[in-house]
Amino acid sequence: MPMTAPPARFEGEPHRVDLHMHSTASDGALPPAEVVALCRAKGVTLMALTDHDTMDGIDEAQAAAREQGIGLIPGTELSTQWRGINIHVVGLLPEGPRGDLVAGLAAQAEAREQRSWRIAERLEKIGLTDALARAREQAGSDRPLGRPDFARALVAAGLVPDIGSAFKKHLGNGKAGDIKAHWPFLATAVAWILDAGGVAVLAHPLRHGLTRRKRGLLLDDFAAAGGQAAELVSGFQNPDVTRDLARQLQERELYGSVGSDFHFPGGHLAPGSMSPVPRTATPPVWAHPRLAGIAATAAG
Repeated sequence: MPMTAPPARFEGEPHRVDLHMHSTASDGALPPAEVVALCRAKGVTLMALTDHDTMDGIDEAQAAAREQGIGLIPGTELSTQWRGINIHVVGLLPEGPRGDLVAGLAAQAEAREQRSWRIAERLEKIGLTDALARAREQAGSDRPLGRPDFARALVAAGLVPDIGSAFKKHLGNGKAGDIKAHWPFLATAVAWILDAGGVAVLAHPLRHGLTRRKRGLLLDDFAAAGGQAAELVSGFQNPDVTRDLARQLQERELYGSVGSDFHFPGGHLAPGSMSPVPRTATPPVWAHPRLAGIAATAAG
């Protein structure tokens, strides 16, 4: 399968680009090299590995991408707060971690460690004995733990039938295991990404249950902080909603990105598997001047 450059505009084409995926460097199920191999198998030609608050898997992914002939943009997904809501920002970082982002990622790792202890304490009160050790066993490494690790631990202990139930009963918003870590403000995380020479992308803006007006306020604040793009499509969504979001991005002169938010094989979200983007005047984020050279080089 020869490498080809991604299209310069959204035309409703099948996705060959996926700029939001996870590996075992955070809470994904596959090592970075295997994520790259799966992208190749699924026909993805430009990808980004965006593990939560870390870039530890990037070196492995870059080596695999060179072998597989796939364009890879180094990335991360930063946890932030905005008006009391946990908002994620994807950093697409062609030059890797630099400047303030380096210290920022270290602070994020420490925040995740502290949050893990507090989640474990809460879950032990509802019957998950040795919660931290059980979650660590599910993670299978010493990386920072996330709520999915605790969810799998609850399933393994027989306290819930599946991961969805774990979040619904114990880990979702407002539940016992929903610990609000001391994440940085949205504008701070955007500044880290810009300082590293990257492109800041608002992750899955449709998933927060915001009204259209409040989503507009989020996009306004994000753009004012220097954010350059938002995920126009994340996984599967209604095309009419996508068109409306595209209008909101155009009003703020933001680029559009696409991502599956892939975590594990066997689910409905495989690399490159997401709703098509209707034809729109919103420019794709890979056309941004800081990113355009990566796809062009890989296709050469």
